[in-house]
Amino acid sequence: MDRPAVEAPADLRYRIALHRVHRLGAVRFGLLDRAFPSMEEAWRAPVGALVAAGLDPRTAQEVVRAREETDPDTELERLAQAGVTALAQTDPRYPSRLREIDDAPPVLYVKGVWADVDEWSVAIVGTRRATAYGRMAAQEFSRGLAVNGITVVSGLARGVDTVSHRAALDAGGRTVAVLANGLDTVYPPENRRLAEEIAERGAVMSDYPLGTKPRAEFFPRRNRILSGVSLGVERGEIVG
Repeated sequence: MDRPAVEAPADLRYRIALHRVHRLGAVRFGLLDRAFPSMEEAWRAPVGALVAAGLDPRTAQEVVRAREETDPDTELERLAQAGVTALAQTDPRYPSRLREIDDAPPVLYVKGVWADVDEWSVAIVGTRRATAYGRMAAQEFSRGLAVNGITVVSGLARGVDTVSHRAALDAGGRTVAVLANGLDTVYPPENRRLAEEIAERGAVMSDYPLGTKPRAEFFPRRNRILSGVSLGVERGEIVG
């Protein structure tokens, strides 16, 4: 099957800038993609053209306001300085399974590399207050996956997530962390070194722009990416 063409860098910077508009999610991005030949034209469009494309007036006004506060070139430079790659859905490096979910992120931010081998992945998520048995079970399960070439996906949280990432790395395997904040922030902060190791030997990813701090309501939405990139999910009710 042919892979989609990589989005032109000039168009990507405008997609990144538009992604900073809070009300522009997957559905509204889809409207812009269908109505405009490029994201640059969508970025520069007047309110009337944005409403004609299907945006509600409030969102259209927010797009216009964003042009006064956001510079697309600066956004691209910030990502480069942070060592973060932005992937549009049309980029062949974008996880193919994630592209198929109903609410696929319009932009996915990655530190490290999502590799072809990561298409064979299993997510392990669980309680932050794991019992001794839960930690042991998560460790053994992650190690078993890693030594058999399966990428371990988790959320970098305390407890089961941390144990799972560490076990995969210690077994010489790949692991991917999905965060509920921008990739210039690590939460919890004590996992900063772990996040660096994951980026060196796997990937840390998020659908939140740089500068986004973790908030409670972001974590449930983050879970759609955890499950979206994975062949299956091992939940905390089993290992926690």
